[in-house]
Amino acid sequence: MVADFRYRDYIYDWNSAKKVAPLTNKKIELHDETLRDGIQGPSVFDPPIEQKIELLHLMEELAIDTLDVGLPGAGPWPYKDSLALCKEIVRSSLHVRPTCAARTVREDIEKVIEVSQQAGIAVELMAFIGSSPIRQYAEEWDLDGMLRATEMAVQLGVENNLPVTYVTEDTTRSRPETLDRLFRLAIEFGASRLCLCDTVGHATPDGIHNLIDFTLAVIQGLGAHHVKVDWHGHNDRGLGVINSLYAIEFGVDRVHATALGVGERVGNAAMELILANLKLLNEIHRDLSQLQNYCSKASEILKFPVAIDYPFAGRDAFRTGTGVHAAAIIKALDKGDAYMADRIYSGVPAGMFGREQMIEIGHMSGESNVVFWLTKRGIGADPELVRALLAKAKDADHLLTEEEVFSILEELRPGITSQSSVEE
Repeated sequence: MVADFRYRDYIYDWNSAKKVAPLTNKKIELHDETLRDGIQGPSVFDPPIEQKIELLHLMEELAIDTLDVGLPGAGPWPYKDSLALCKEIVRSSLHVRPTCAARTVREDIEKVIEVSQQAGIAVELMAFIGSSPIRQYAEEWDLDGMLRATEMAVQLGVENNLPVTYVTEDTTRSRPETLDRLFRLAIEFGASRLCLCDTVGHATPDGIHNLIDFTLAVIQGLGAHHVKVDWHGHNDRGLGVINSLYAIEFGVDRVHATALGVGERVGNAAMELILANLKLLNEIHRDLSQLQNYCSKASEILKFPVAIDYPFAGRDAFRTGTGVHAAAIIKALDKGDAYMADRIYSGVPAGMFGREQMIEIGHMSGESNVVFWLTKRGIGADPELVRALLAKAKDADHLLTEEEVFSILEELRPGITSQSSVEE
């Protein structure tokens, strides 16, 4: 309550000036596709199972609801890893629930059934089929064949006690009459979820609104109120995250995303950005202090670098070398108010996401930057040293690295190290 009071004192929030309700009254569910759809990215490496398990445990720390453990029908390696991840969930009594992707072909679905039986856990079957006319034309599919494949897939999963999500690829470019037939049949044979896919990143918020309204109308018309709706969005227009937030507002139950937005072409919606924005919107209340570790681990095991300026997780997300900015942060800290210091020059409080505000030294810095930098490292900030170090920094064309600052300090005062203290 203290933090809320201070927030009202310090910041006028235009974001909520006319907000009269939360995005949704439903429980927001999040589904992680990093280890299946994500590793299809052209520059992403498929990590060994030990590293996948490390990321799985970080998903658990973030209270992610479900994850796609793989497409076991794709071959021996995906089968083995899918099974190992499911067994780890059972062994460690994790709350995150496993799902497996499968084409609407018998062989794929039988592999998911095997994984579920071998691991001793219910694995949600995500059976997918392309539904757009352009895909039908390229594949030479007709609707009758698609309906038969749908019936077989859903029925086989249900008969083997698997919860079934029916996934229409390229939903956002599919004709309503086709979707109507497919959705009705999937629900008739026991699908408990429908997944709407923006497979090529085509959708805008208006398109999402129209599609979700249509889908909910089909469900309601059947009286199938138990059937839930998923949103799976890609980022080709750069709308992956905002589309996911709109999808929640427009009525879906679960949104799909990947760590760092990895995936085919320019990737999927980014899980960390969705989580962080939901937290900042006060739509979720979970602990996100492991968010940085989740991003760092994903970057490490997928061999996918995080952009320097990437929100929340990039190296520069909470760094400043500007004198005015640094001075404001330091004044807040001098008041003993870490809450204010974390927000005065940042719309994102670093501490909420496992980070901290960092004050660096460069050509746009002031003396306050230097004093803070030295003091934080246990080095006495006597005025002569501060002025000399700042003069050196003013000649640089970039923020100085820690190594560069220590090199300058050694030049100015031989013997200084990160553990030493300069007499004032």
